[in-house]
Amino acid sequence: MNKIQETAKPNIGSIGDFVRFLLSEMKPKGKILTPFNMISIPVILVGMGLIVLRFVNGIGAITNLDQQTPWGIWIGFDVVCGVAFAGGAYTLTFIVYIMGRHRYHAIVRAVVLNGFLAYMFYAGALMLDLGRPWKIINPIIGNNFGVSSVLFLVAWHFLLYMAAEFIEFSPAIAEWLGMKRLRKIVGGLTIASVIFGITLSTLHQSGLGALFLMAESKIHPLWYTEFIPVLFFVSSIFSGLSMVIFEGSISHKVFAARLGHEQHANQDDIVIGLGRICAGAMFVYLFLKVLVVIHGQQFSLLGTKWGLWFLLEVVGFVLVPLVLYFKAVREGNVQLIKVAAGLTLIGILLNRLNISVIAFNWFDPTPYIPHWAEIWVTVTVVLLELWAVRWVVMRMPVLSDPPAWAADMDDN
Repeated sequence: MNKIQETAKPNIGSIGDFVRFLLSEMKPKGKILTPFNMISIPVILVGMGLIVLRFVNGIGAITNLDQQTPWGIWIGFDVVCGVAFAGGAYTLTFIVYIMGRHRYHAIVRAVVLNGFLAYMFYAGALMLDLGRPWKIINPIIGNNFGVSSVLFLVAWHFLLYMAAEFIEFSPAIAEWLGMKRLRKIVGGLTIASVIFGITLSTLHQSGLGALFLMAESKIHPLWYTEFIPVLFFVSSIFSGLSMVIFEGSISHKVFAARLGHEQHANQDDIVIGLGRICAGAMFVYLFLKVLVVIHGQQFSLLGTKWGLWFLLEVVGFVLVPLVLYFKAVREGNVQLIKVAAGLTLIGILLNRLNISVIAFNWFDPTPYIPHWAEIWVTVTVVLLELWAVRWVVMRMPVLSDPPAWAADMDDN
């Protein structure tokens, strides 16, 4: 057991002790004047001001959205891309708890934390995109939508999956608070919450794609297909694991002092294993994309400007990283796997934005271009999530080894 857990174990015997402990944990840990802090704090402050302006003067004050284009970058990036990037949580928990590949167990907590915070921040960002934010409850209760609506299903999947991920991560919270009885209870709920979460995630990953089935007349033919839900689901597997690889490479540098022994010992083996899974899932995805083009007889469209843009996405950011993944896994080249992961994330970003923003209303002579404030607010949301991740990792046993008493519970 490392020294971090020994010194951080709280002594909570009453509500007053609990409040004092929380207040003490609010204090910064580590240096304050870091490059990340110096850059992110001004950006966040300006972003919060823009958010206030949006709620005071309406959504048109800081966006270029209108009746023709009600969904912009806040939906395209925050939700459609963000949900894909968070797919590593359900994929990895399935690999570890259902398939029994315990060599990945060391990174499960970090991945689940990132997935939970991504859903929380990106789903929260939906409030910004609603003309009447106080009616966000409508899709959940079926009001004006009906219980057969795709939005009704997606809203409930989001809500329940966030609850499942919180339960999956709650053992780390119990260890942070030193609550042994609570740790035992929530630890016993892990498998049930994992199974429930996997079921929900597979449904809403594809359900998010099903939303676009109703926009056939608006999405360019090269991107529209009745198989969008399947493509969204398959792509969430390798995009989520690519994000795990990308975030893991950063975390091992930023939080090096917090890493447990298992993380240090198995890092390269974990990255190579994840790269192998990504390669397999990307091959399936590329095969499906080719089948869609053949089935739709869209070869004539490939010679147009939109066709060249489509080929850039598929060849440059699916085929190329797929080849890199295969080569890197065969050679055991960890650095090349990280390069492939970065290209994959760019490809997913491009694909999801093409479907939801760029190739949406592609025939419009005055296409939607995000207002600078929309982009600024999006960056603010991402930075706030990074601050939340750092706060949790610096205090809870996420990357570090759990306390001895918790490890004994798992062994028994």
